[in-house]
Amino acid sequence: MVDMTTFKSRLQGDLTAAIKERDELRSATLRMALAAITTEEVAGKTARELSDDEVQKVLAREAKKRREAAEAFEKGGRAESAERERAEGAVLADYLPRQLTDEELATLVAEAVDEARAQGAEGPRAMGAVMKAVNPRVAGRAEGGRVAAAVKRALAG
Repeated sequence: MVDMTTFKSRLQGDLTAAIKERDELRSATLRMALAAITTEEVAGKTARELSDDEVQKVLAREAKKRREAAEAFEKGGRAESAERERAEGAVLADYLPRQLTDEELATLVAEAVDEARAQGAEGPRAMGAVMKAVNPRVAGRAEGGRVAAAVKRALAG
């Protein structure tokens, strides 16, 4: 391993610090995240080390699971469990790129819609072309469902 300051090693260092500080929430959340990363590394035919980008994708997926679980617990009347999921999500958010605001997302989508129209894609059929153009620009800073909803709004309007 050439670079010792990988994203994964930063998580491991932060876990050690959280354990020493007796920060139960942070250490439990980082343990869970590192377990998810390890699972991803051994999935498939051969074990491999994930790149920093792949580690971020795993963390984003875990953060999304926490948000969805919090909503489900909330609907089920389990506020305490929902609060724990939100707290875990907040710990994970510290390691993810800042999420785009609705305005920032709308601006990026509008640019992609203009480009798609310039290439002859119009109306609902332009969805694929616009998504293809906008996804690299939002990479990791907005969930796919949120991006798709913004694209649909922009194409309808």
